[in-house]
Amino acid sequence: MLICTRCSRQFGDWEPVWRCPCGGTLRLTGYEVPPSEARGIWRYLQGLPLDPSRLVSMGEGGTPLIERRVGGRAAWFKLDYLAPTGSYKDRGMAVLVSWLRSAGITRVVEDSSGNAGSSMAAYCAAGGVACDVYVPEYTSAGKCVQIAAYGARLVRVPGTREDTTRAAERAGEGQEKEKNLFYASHNWSPWFLHGVKTWFLEVFDTLPAVRNVVVPVGQGSIALGARLAMEDLRRQGRLEGLPRIFAVQPVHCDPLARAFDAGLDEPVRIEKRETAAEGIASAEPVRGDEVLRAVRESGGGFVTVSEAEIWSAHAELCRAGLYVEPTSAAAAAGWSKLCGAGRVEAAEPTVVYLSGIGLKATDKIAEHRDG
Repeated sequence: MLICTRCSRQFGDWEPVWRCPCGGTLRLTGYEVPPSEARGIWRYLQGLPLDPSRLVSMGEGGTPLIERRVGGRAAWFKLDYLAPTGSYKDRGMAVLVSWLRSAGITRVVEDSSGNAGSSMAAYCAAGGVACDVYVPEYTSAGKCVQIAAYGARLVRVPGTREDTTRAAERAGEGQEKEKNLFYASHNWSPWFLHGVKTWFLEVFDTLPAVRNVVVPVGQGSIALGARLAMEDLRRQGRLEGLPRIFAVQPVHCDPLARAFDAGLDEPVRIEKRETAAEGIASAEPVRGDEVLRAVRESGGGFVTVSEAEIWSAHAELCRAGLYVEPTSAAAAAGWSKLCGAGRVEAAEPTVVYLSGIGLKATDKIAEHRDG
């Protein structure tokens, strides 16, 4: 069932609701899923309340975890940029779109900085669901082309990422008038999070001694997914101490890092500036309180990185054969700073999460290199 994190109101598994009327986020509870013999993410999700005949999958999950020296330091790198559409969002979107089809929804509205829109467009195309994707006007050209190529209706919105969200929410209000239309925000969806959590379950199966994970954080689904996975593993008796979650934000957009440092339980209001890490440029994370709690409970923390540090890490990753978008490079930049400050020791098994492929941001990478 779905339960509101604010008022504890309950909803049915297939009830078409993306947010509680009180404004609270929803969490999915009431099932236990031991690993199965299925492939990819579905190895960990066989117990989800979904219609088996309505699942949409394109082989997501099972991405490499490799040990590599980058910038003179060694760590393990989770290569989730090798997903079907080039970003980790495919893990969550496979589950979310499977739920949409199970619930009988035939048309959706989504807002995205690019990667989630690409993933939603792809999985909706595979599942026969009509899709409108709203993106900020500044979104990388590669992501926009990909979204449109899948057949989704692409809507570019002037202004900020938050302006895009509000435009999509207004469009989604039509669900009260148009049958089977749904605002399928991945940021609000508990189904999406349960798909994303499989990245850490895969890491744990390969590297059970993992001590730290370093992840890029905007809305925070990667960190929240890791926390959900850790909870699953503890219930199964497979995990005792929690690996530490270190969340990385750009200096130009760091509402969670500022809140964490100030000891607050909610994101702070900021004036966002342009950042190369567009995938984590979220000034108003809807699950911000949950992200802050997850990081604190793990014993981890936040680290912020400058634009120069992001691009330096990007160059180092490329020289190691890892072509990622700047958002992923932010995680590597954060890891380097954590090591330099002694917050992460070289001997500790540490996983750095690479979330999106560089091909999506080639226009911005080329502009930086040519500049």
